[in-house]
Amino acid sequence: MQPAPGSRSAALYVHWPYCEKRCSYCNFNKYIPRGLDEDAMQRCLVKETATLLKLSGVQRIDSVFFGGGTPSLASPHTVASILEAIAQTTQLPAKAEVTLEANPTSSQASRLAAFRGAGINRLSIGIQSLDDTELQLLGRTHSVSEALGTLEEARLLFPGRTSVDLMFGLPAQQVEPWLRQLQELLSLCDDHVSLYQLTVERGTLLFAQIQRGILPSPDPEAAAEMYHDGREVLREAGFRQYEVSNFARNEALSTHNWTYWQGGQYIGVGPGAHGRFVPQRDGGSLREARVQTLEPDNWMKEVLMFGHGTRKRVSLSELELLEEVLALGLRTDIGITHQHWLYFEPHLSLWDVFGESEEVRELRSQGLLLLDHSGLRCSWEGLAVLDTILLRLLLQLQNAWKNRPPPPSRSPSQELPPEAGIHAWTR
Repeated sequence: MQPAPGSRSAALYVHWPYCEKRCSYCNFNKYIPRGLDEDAMQRCLVKETATLLKLSGVQRIDSVFFGGGTPSLASPHTVASILEAIAQTTQLPAKAEVTLEANPTSSQASRLAAFRGAGINRLSIGIQSLDDTELQLLGRTHSVSEALGTLEEARLLFPGRTSVDLMFGLPAQQVEPWLRQLQELLSLCDDHVSLYQLTVERGTLLFAQIQRGILPSPDPEAAAEMYHDGREVLREAGFRQYEVSNFARNEALSTHNWTYWQGGQYIGVGPGAHGRFVPQRDGGSLREARVQTLEPDNWMKEVLMFGHGTRKRVSLSELELLEEVLALGLRTDIGITHQHWLYFEPHLSLWDVFGESEEVRELRSQGLLLLDHSGLRCSWEGLAVLDTILLRLLLQLQNAWKNRPPPPSRSPSQELPPEAGIHAWTR
C-alpha cells in the first residue's frame, strides 16, 4: 500500500542530555554539565535536525518532543532555533504538538512564558511525588510546594495542555498514602496524567542502596494494588486510559507518543536519541532503527564532521517491524485494528495469525484479550498484565510468520499513510 503523494510524515524527538543532578533511580543518557557551551550544542542540534530530516525525506513533522535530561534547562532560544530548522527543512504545521519536559526547579513562570514564545505549546512536568521525603529518596531537586507552584503556572500558560507524571512502587511506599497523593494531584492537575512504576535499574544509586540494605526492595504486590486502584480513581475522574501508563480526558492525548504506539516514523535528534524511519534520500526502502552517539562531546564532533551523529543503524525485517507494531499497539486501549495491521502486513491478517490460536482462545476466555471485528486489543484487565500476554502473542506471531505461504511481490515502503495511525484516532 503506497501512501498518497505528499503525505509522508513523522514525529521528531530532541534529546537534551543535561541535568542539574542525576536522580537516584535514573539510568537514562544524562550528564551533569561542566562548562557547557550551549551555543555549540544548539548549532549541532540544529545541524543534525536538518540533516536527518533531509535523509528521511519526510514532508511533514506532526509533533516535536523535547526530552532528556532536563530540556527546561536549555534556553528558549535553543528551542526556537530547532523549531525554525524544522520549519525551514520540511512542513511544521502551526497546530503541531510541541512538548517540553520540565522539572519544577527549572520552570519559573517567566521561563515557561519564554518557552511558550519559542514555540512550545504543551508541557510535561516531572512532579513524581507529592511527598517531600519520597522526593529526597528519588534524588529530585524540587519540593512539593515548588512542584505545585510550577503546575499552577503551567496551567495558566498552557491550559488544557499540561501533563503531570506521578511515580508509584517506591521502597516502603504504602497504598493509601499514595492514593491520597493521586487524589490531591487530580484536584489540581490538567487533562493528562502519566503513572510510572519505579524500575530499580542496575548501576543506579537506588539499586546500590537496596543491595546494601539501606532501603527495602519495592513491594510488587503493593505496586500492583497502587496501579489497579489508581486506574480506578482516574477512570472515576473522567480520564480515559489510552495507554498502559497514560490517562487523558477532554481528548488531551499525547499526539507525539501516540505516533510511537501506532508504529509511525519518528526521527531522534541529540546524544543517545533513538529513531525509526526509512532513509529515502539514500535510496532506502526498509525502516531503520537508529541510535545516535551517547556522549555529548563525541556526538558533537561527529555532527560537525558528518552532519549527524548516528552511531548505529539497523534495517528492520518485516517480522521485526510487525513485532514492534504488535508490542506497541497492544499498549493502547484501541489495540491494533484490522486496517492498521493490514497496512504493515497485507497478506497475513490478524485472524490468520491469532484466530485459531489456543493461546489467544485461553486469553479471551480469561477476559484479558479481545479479537473481533474491530481488531486485537487487551481488555481493561488485560492492560494490567500486558507483559505476560505479549510474550505469548509474540511467540504466536513468530510461528505464524514461519509457516506463512509465500506472499506476492509487494511495495517495500513501510511508512504510515495519513489515514493510519495517529490521525484516525485523535481528531
